Amino acid sequence: MEIDCLPFYKTGYFSEFICDYLAEEPQVQNFYNRFPDLKNFEAQIAEKATSFPDENREILYDALQLQYKGFEVSNETQTHLKKLKEPITFTIVTGHQLNLFTGPLYFLYKIVSTINLTKELKKAYPKYNFVPVYWMATEDHDFEEINYFNFRGKKLKWNKVASGAVGHLDTKGLDEIFEAFSNQIGNSTNAIALKQLFEKSYLEHDNLADATRYLANELFGSEGLVIVDGDDKSLKSLLVPYAEKDIFDQLAHKKVFETVTKFDALEQKYNVQVNPREINYFYLKDGLRERIVGQDDTYIINDTEIHFSKEELQKELKEYPERFSPNVIARPLYQEVILPNLCYIGGGGEIAYWLELKAMFEAMQVPFPVLLLRNSALVITEKQTEKLAKMNLSVDDLFLKQSSFINKKIREISNIDVDFSAQKQVLEEQFKSMYELAEQTDASFLGAVKAQEVKQKKGLDHLEKRLLQAQKRKLKDHVLRMTEIQNQLFPNKSLQERNVNFSELYLELGENLVPMLLHTLQPLQQEFTIVKM
Repeated sequence: MEIDCLPFYKTGYFSEFICDYLAEEPQVQNFYNRFPDLKNFEAQIAEKATSFPDENREILYDALQLQYKGFEVSNETQTHLKKLKEPITFTIVTGHQLNLFTGPLYFLYKIVSTINLTKELKKAYPKYNFVPVYWMATEDHDFEEINYFNFRGKKLKWNKVASGAVGHLDTKGLDEIFEAFSNQIGNSTNAIALKQLFEKSYLEHDNLADATRYLANELFGSEGLVIVDGDDKSLKSLLVPYAEKDIFDQLAHKKVFETVTKFDALEQKYNVQVNPREINYFYLKDGLRERIVGQDDTYIINDTEIHFSKEELQKELKEYPERFSPNVIARPLYQEVILPNLCYIGGGGEIAYWLELKAMFEAMQVPFPVLLLRNSALVITEKQTEKLAKMNLSVDDLFLKQSSFINKKIREISNIDVDFSAQKQVLEEQFKSMYELAEQTDASFLGAVKAQEVKQKKGLDHLEKRLLQAQKRKLKDHVLRMTEIQNQLFPNKSLQERNVNFSELYLELGENLVPMLLHTLQPLQQEFTIVKM
């Protein structure tokens, strides 16, 4: 196995905002608390230790014991659950939707990054305990984003009429997905293991939250991963005072809006990832998850007949906190309130919206965590590595847009020179004397010389493009093989990790897949990882 790295900015797949964050550019520094450097965790530990109450640990522990009831818990995870009660224990968290059969590969990369960071921190700060946490986004209601996974270029989709929080959805109909998946993967040892994993996860559990907990626990339980479901009454009871400030004082809206306006003031014009609402909570009940909207002295539940006075909503919040579901702005705060957390690990889009939230955290008097971009990787199988070597293709070239990739390689392998730069330079030298002559006469002749130069350069550009197209036709077999391998590694002209399901790699590597990722991905390296098998 060969491991290479590429700076994120060189891949062409990460925003300017994220690249500037990784480079610690001055214009971004006001949007975060501490940069994800090993030495900075000492101060983060000290800050969180003084602000996280022991009673919150007890509530967290009790809630998790109930959430894990009926599940087989590894010794490693059980140890971590007990350690959460200790004041010297802190968490590292990643979160993800309940994508069917994990969805894209980066689900695994997020959790591996989280696990590996806890190990690095334990080496650096041995007197503390560090627990990896996967936060299940059970309250999301975007079913269309999670009801499928891709396998070998085909979409296996769960066709179901759904509403409300996805964690509550029953798993009926997933037997059809299981059958379709089983028919495609064969009967190798690894294929049988995948079938059993899917069957036990989705056909032997009643709802999507339990199915996802089982799946993540099977993949990472031996590493002590702790899985948290925020859709929990006891945990949400800790959120009540912060929800009151959001709903009745619009504190979150004010502070996040102030930050968002600063984005527009920057020269780079960073894109705003999410915009705050005046109220950043949904009402969650009986298959319903709809926004809470304030109208004068009344609070209505969007698209329903349900409404509350201020006093009624305050009473509802205190008596039934489980009915209040934070949105993308409020959920990060909820997470940091109930967990002794030091760092959040997420993708580029997630880190971008977390960077909008620091002022809100300060106003709520909750420590803002370290933000770490998750590991990204391109895994190249042994057969693909052999193909790249035969065609003399570098991995760096594969990250180019396909047209640029083809043009670059055609210029390299062509037996004739397709680059007219030398001819253009000769042309410029010839026109120098013409300009000298033109300066001795009137301005109209100078303009005519310039126009002629532009015309002849355009002619050379046109001929160069014609010659390149001719060479592409001549070398069409080579072009076909090049684009085929690029399309395999960058499906839909995007990163492998955003399209491919882990099952494709599992068929190749089996139970060695997760250990390989744990060995390979280094979260604080902050570079794109390339793994050649």
